[in-house]
Amino acid sequence: MTFTKPVIAIAGLACETSTFTPSRTLAPFFHPQRGAECIEINPFLHPSTLLGRAASWHGALTGHALPGGIVTRDAFEELASEITTRLSAIVAANGDSIDGLWYDIHGAMVVEDMDDCEAVLLDRIRKVIGPDTIVSASMDLHGNVSRRLAHQTDLITCYRMAPHEDTMETKERACRNLVDVLTLRPKGKQRPFKAWLPLPILLPGEQTSTRLEPAKHIYAAVPGVEATEGVLDSAIWVGYAWADERRNQAVVVVTGWNEEACKTGAEHLGRLFWHAHADFKFVAPTGTLGECLDAALESIPTDRPYFISDSGDNPTAGGSGDVTWGLTQLIARKELKDSNLNVIYASVPGPEAVKKAVEAGVGATITVTAGAEIDNIHAGPITLTGRVHSIKHGDPHARIEVVLQVGSVYAILTDLRKPYHKEADFTDLDLQPREADIVVVKIGYLEPELYDMAKGWMLALTPGGVDQNLERLGHKLIKRPMWPFDKLFDMPPDLRARFIAASNEPLPASPVDD
Repeated sequence: MTFTKPVIAIAGLACETSTFTPSRTLAPFFHPQRGAECIEINPFLHPSTLLGRAASWHGALTGHALPGGIVTRDAFEELASEITTRLSAIVAANGDSIDGLWYDIHGAMVVEDMDDCEAVLLDRIRKVIGPDTIVSASMDLHGNVSRRLAHQTDLITCYRMAPHEDTMETKERACRNLVDVLTLRPKGKQRPFKAWLPLPILLPGEQTSTRLEPAKHIYAAVPGVEATEGVLDSAIWVGYAWADERRNQAVVVVTGWNEEACKTGAEHLGRLFWHAHADFKFVAPTGTLGECLDAALESIPTDRPYFISDSGDNPTAGGSGDVTWGLTQLIARKELKDSNLNVIYASVPGPEAVKKAVEAGVGATITVTAGAEIDNIHAGPITLTGRVHSIKHGDPHARIEVVLQVGSVYAILTDLRKPYHKEADFTDLDLQPREADIVVVKIGYLEPELYDMAKGWMLALTPGGVDQNLERLGHKLIKRPMWPFDKLFDMPPDLRARFIAASNEPLPASPVDD
């Protein structure tokens, strides 16, 4: 008997989008991968792997943009059209049908004048691949799972770690689950059950890191539910707090072949989350930037390097990256004007400033203006006079990076915005973060390399498009009541799982959970 490999296509768009950031995300920002590139960037699908050999994989288009502002409608239409065109070609080349689709998304993308854009894109994809194709989605745990998205997928999973050290593991799990459903499903079973449980909780990632309680024990329960007989996958989404859409909230989804096991597992995870909803705290001590700097200066030289998260403009959470407020406050500190301290700031975009520094060269003293070209709500452009410490060309995000020494502060200026997560991001610029007294980074929770390096750390509650103080952002569209926007509930939330209709069946109307 000859085994025929299932035919599986790959498609999706990913961008974590703040609706409170004035920047806009354009099509090129997604750095699209097409055809074989979709397989090459995912080592677990290479032909040398078991999973790669288990199916016939066909890339359509995937794109992953740096988090930022709302995706323009033109950008979405351009990329969505190419996805459906390429999928049509894949379907036609395989006898007018394919068996599966891996839907590679983030889950918190927002498109101009569009609600629930990941579901909209999948609706369009379904028109090409048909209702019988099994769809497996992989997502960030800061994504959002509406009823509509849960309906159009057959399998859906997300990261189990924040920071996201299990990104590739999650994508591989989504693909493995898909292959298993296509090749090993029980006789007579066509699609798994999907138990979906929304929770009226919307918290920032900096209060829900799986390094700490209560998220630590909540997410630790996920593999146990998944190991239950009859369950294929279990997942918890924290949701995305910096977008104002009706779908944004925490959600649990459990999929599998046993209806009761899925229901029991989803409700167990839902209860764990809700019972702990008032226990979530920030991952580090918090304060104003001034208070954080006071603490850092007092700690020298004992706790060195001391990290401060300039959290309100974090470019990996959706901030525009060019808010100058933090650097302005830092430069103004009298203790840092002229001293033997070593302070690093990352970073502010300033194309003209970078150009001027490159023309002047390392060692030159220049005066430049940078920042606030996009987000000038909280502070205007900053003018700096300093010595060019280093220049680097060719970064995939920043393009060109310049370090300008202003007193004790080594300020990183970039051609385009860039996140600074790894030690090499600094050492490549002739900066030694381990030897610095203070490192101020536009970030929320520290990524693993920085976290391990830090001898002290505070989270500065600074302004920007991803302000940690959610209540001062002005959400208007999210469902209410919603914790922490509402502290009192007239009645406790409904912690019963809802079963979502199979993707090839109509989705019944719901006045509550749409």
